[in-house]
Amino acid sequence: MVVQFFTISLFLFSFFSAPLRANSFTAKLPNKETSLVTESAIVSLYSGLQTNQYELPKLASFTQALKGFYKLKERGIIKKDILTLIDFSLSSNAKRLWVIDLASKTILFQSLVAHGRNTGEEFANSFSNATQSFKSSLGFYATGEVYNGKHGLSLRLDGLEKGINDNARNRGVVMHAADYVSNSFVKNNKRLGRSQGCPAVPVALSKEIISTIKDKSCLFIYHPKLVSSLSS
Repeated sequence: MVVQFFTISLFLFSFFSAPLRANSFTAKLPNKETSLVTESAIVSLYSGLQTNQYELPKLASFTQALKGFYKLKERGIIKKDILTLIDFSLSSNAKRLWVIDLASKTILFQSLVAHGRNTGEEFANSFSNATQSFKSSLGFYATGEVYNGKHGLSLRLDGLEKGINDNARNRGVVMHAADYVSNSFVKNNKRLGRSQGCPAVPVALSKEIISTIKDKSCLFIYHPKLVSSLSS
């Protein structure tokens, strides 16, 4: 009886003390291991990022981006361990785009990025999924294929959130280079230039960024106004 009681007690202790794993609050990583999607695990990953002398994104935006990344990776919607985070709560004069390699836990790029001309002046504050709105759309995207258009090398984006950004491809919302995304434009105009809704990036970095994130990586555009089921 003593041995049986001890065995049952040990089992119960092991069960209730074990962390919750995949299919509850987790997603499978590319190396087939599971990662706990807890606040402490996210903070640990965040604080352990190799910054390459770049600034860290805000923890709030990174947390939402990472939760959505795990869900999309588990579903097979995205294939790469690359996370692109755009924080539209920040001034357009700030470098508010990050490209992060989650496999090596390294920030690869930090860059200026434009928002739509009807989304706001220096700060982004109005968003839309509608054609001809000339506004940015928030939320999670899967990066698509590259093509050469009027802005040179460009990257198609597929919005993954119904009613929030799922009209992106039909709207022609893509990542492309723009000469109005530069420190010199900010200096002369007191704010960054604006697009027709595309997350435009500097000419000098566009090819490197697009080549890195193309073909089914995760892109997340954050703002406190966004309520996303993928990051809850």
